[in-house]
Order: sequence, then C-alpha cells, then structure tokens
Amino acid sequence: MKHILLSVLVALPLIAKADIGVISPADAKALIENPDASKRPIVLDTRGGYKDYFRGHLPTAHHLSFDTLRGTDEGVPVQYLPDDLTKALLIRAGADKDRTHLVYATGEALPNDEILSSTMVVHVLEKFGVKDVRIVDGGLPGWKAAGFEATQEYFGNPPGHLPAESNKGIAANIADVQAHVGKPGNILVDARPINEFRGEDIVWLRKGHIPGAISFHWARLMEKDNTHKFKPFSETKAALEKAGITADKNIICYCGTSREGSLLRFYLKHVAGYPNVRLYEGAWKEYVWLNGKSLPAETGGEPAGQ
Repeated sequence: MKHILLSVLVALPLIAKADIGVISPADAKALIENPDASKRPIVLDTRGGYKDYFRGHLPTAHHLSFDTLRGTDEGVPVQYLPDDLTKALLIRAGADKDRTHLVYATGEALPNDEILSSTMVVHVLEKFGVKDVRIVDGGLPGWKAAGFEATQEYFGNPPGHLPAESNKGIAANIADVQAHVGKPGNILVDARPINEFRGEDIVWLRKGHIPGAISFHWARLMEKDNTHKFKPFSETKAALEKAGITADKNIICYCGTSREGSLLRFYLKHVAGYPNVRLYEGAWKEYVWLNGKSLPAETGGEPAGQ
C-alpha cells in the first residue's frame, strides 16, 4: 500500500508554490484526478458560448463565461464590473485563495480567439488577489489531442473565498496611460490586428491607435496550429526584442476591449517573466469615447519588429 501511494504522489505534477502560468493537459489531468478531493483544482471553462460547454468540457469544469464579468458603464460597452459585483461572481464560481485554478477555453485557429477569454479571466482573478492560476496549454483541443476525453456532466463549485488583499496594480486607467506615453523606459503596446491599429477596420467608433503605441498582435505569441497554445519564450524572445518589448521596460498593454491586451500581458508577465507589465482595462473602446471623443488618435503604421 505504501508503494502504491508513493507511485500516485510521484505521478502528480509538482507545483512547489503558488504561481500564475501555463500547465500541460497531462499535468492538469493529474491534478483533477488527485486522490485527495480537497486538493483538486478549481476548473473554470471561460467560453462565451454556453452551448459549447454543453457539448463537452474538462472534467469538474465550472462554466464561467468571461462576459459575465463585464457590462456597459456610462455608455461604454464591456467595461469591467464594479468590485462588489465582480467579487460576488468570482466567489460564486468557486475562486478560492487556498486552491489551484485551471482555466481554459477552446482555440485552434483564427479567427477563433477564445483563448482571450481565458487570459481575461486570469487577469481578473489575479487582480483580486488569487495567486495560484494555470491556463491549460492548448485548451480543450490540446486536451483532446493528448487522448483525454471531455465530459458533458455538469459541475458547480461551492462558494469560494477570495484573498483579503487585491492586486489592483496590474491594471492601468486612462490617466496612467497618458502619464506613461513618451517617458524614457516606457512602452505602450497595442495587441490588436494590424488593420485595426492602422484604422482600416469597420469595428471602432474612431479609427487608429493611441499615439505613441506600437503594434504587436497577440497571435504572434501563439502556435499556428492551435491558437490556445503558447509558444515558448525562447521562440518569441527575438521578435519581442526586435520590437523593443524587453524586460527592462515599463509596459502597458491595450487592445480593443481588453481581452487581446490581457493575453499580451499574461505572456509578458507569466511566460516571459517581465517584471513590469500592466493592462489598460478601458482599452480602445473607452479611449475613443472619453472627453467628448477628443483624445488624439493616429492611423497607419507597421507591426513592430517585422
């Protein structure tokens, strides 16, 4: 019996300390199947389509649609909700200061961008003080590719317990952005596709980008055959450095609604290990509306580092 228990413990992935990052499907499966139920992770399926959850999801996954964490505020759509509402939603989803959290969605190929729902939820968890969060690398497609089965069984977490201390410093507001741009050692990075950065889209109320920003599309950090799977930093380091996105900089990321920017921030902070990276949560959809639509915008430009 002693040898059997030792074998089980050896088979489990070793997570020495609370951290935020990525985890392989195999290691995620081992955590989910921990013989000690009290040590199993909180699994969060962040996909926006509830029918996708019904079609199949990871075992013990609780569905938390990323968009439940946002709503219209002062006319601007998809703004983050007030803290009290966000905390209530996270607690209802089971977010807990003493547990590991596994977060995932789908992905595979553009224009599917569900990975962005995962990084957005991770950003919110981190902002409210949760320190032990892993994105399942490859998402549900990676899980299936590893030979693991999805389930259609429902699962709901009991109410969680959030940490007493939050981590609001990972977020930036418009005043932070305005104070940031143009200062030595600072960089503002737009994570949207280049056509939106240039102002060639039909999406936004006003076209272009925040003056002083550089363009680095989030998809450049992901594997081409699975846009839910992160490239190792060793494969992206040269492109990031060529773009001027280096670990010695103070970095603010932004995008259209804060999802793409959340992926860029997640990668720079938790994959590449850059120390000073924030997310402008209001994003372009807020920027274009502020001050009577008077804030300056630029059009044109090329992807940084290409």
